[in-house]
Amino acid sequence: DLQRLSAFANHRASAGLMPDTKQFLELLRRDGRVRDPHAALTPLAGGVSSDIFLVRDGPESFVAKRALAKLRVQEDWYANVGRNATEQAYIQCVARFLPGVVPELIFTNEQAGYFTMEFIGLDFANWKELLLGGLCRAAHAAQAGEILGTIHRRTADDAEVARKFRTTADFRQLRLEPYLLTTGARHPDLREFFESEAGRLAATHEALVHGDFSPKNIMISDARMVVLDCEVAWYGDPTFDVAFLLNHFFLKALHHAPADHGLEKMVAAFWRAYGSARENGDARIVEQRLVPLLLMLLLARVDGKSPVEYLTEPKRQFIRDFVGYYLPSPPDTLALLSKAWFAQVFNSASVSTAK
Repeated sequence: DLQRLSAFANHRASAGLMPDTKQFLELLRRDGRVRDPHAALTPLAGGVSSDIFLVRDGPESFVAKRALAKLRVQEDWYANVGRNATEQAYIQCVARFLPGVVPELIFTNEQAGYFTMEFIGLDFANWKELLLGGLCRAAHAAQAGEILGTIHRRTADDAEVARKFRTTADFRQLRLEPYLLTTGARHPDLREFFESEAGRLAATHEALVHGDFSPKNIMISDARMVVLDCEVAWYGDPTFDVAFLLNHFFLKALHHAPADHGLEKMVAAFWRAYGSARENGDARIVEQRLVPLLLMLLLARVDGKSPVEYLTEPKRQFIRDFVGYYLPSPPDTLALLSKAWFAQVFNSASVSTAK
């Protein structure tokens, strides 16, 4: 609820992890976006790359977002704040053929580097929180697969979209360097694989890529699934989005082990729906690239610049061992990788008993 959200945000603000709301409230007043004298802002938690506020202006509620030049992580991680405009462009692009899948834009101030958008209300649940809580539904995975496959299909080989999202430099800052190159540097025996993949991704331009297609950026209600936080959008290799999401299914299964909440079925449901929406021929091309990248992203969420917060050290070591074994000679298909992962996750005593 809002009271609990506000208390958590205030705690993070006192720790220096959240911005001063007063300054941003004055900016909104100057722009005429806030009128009620009792308007209030609540910093929203969850992201590391932007200031995000819930704005309550009398009876109206909306969200304001401003990109940060230095991300809120332990290590130095800087990025171009122009990605704020990229996020708006992604929302506008997808809204043309999937209305309701992205939030509605309300206002933008390019000079101040922020925009406002629809508040996805309290009847929505964050997918990451559902998964961490053990609510792992194949139907949700299939819905996400259909959405992502449709976005990739509708933007594939589109020269105008490609021109608008020439953001490889930003993608390098936000994904290739912190996830692949940093992780490769920390694993010298695997470094060549990470560097080669980073080069391949940077040179591939086939469809509109969200770049952060993760459960934490997906909100779910009974009637709607909404995709948020598309500031890393890039016209590139759609394999990245697929691997990025599946990575989270694999990680959540490891987190819950020895309990089995059905995440293996979610992997299969997502892939079937993605293939159907994308058209299976295109999906087969994606699968040829998918397994090595997925393995690299698993290791990146342990030893890259943005490690997941919920894995114990024995489970982190399990990932290092698994990737170290499979990456030099990866399985040919997602199904084979999935079978190996889930079999070992639920049969390994060291993983199953780690607390």
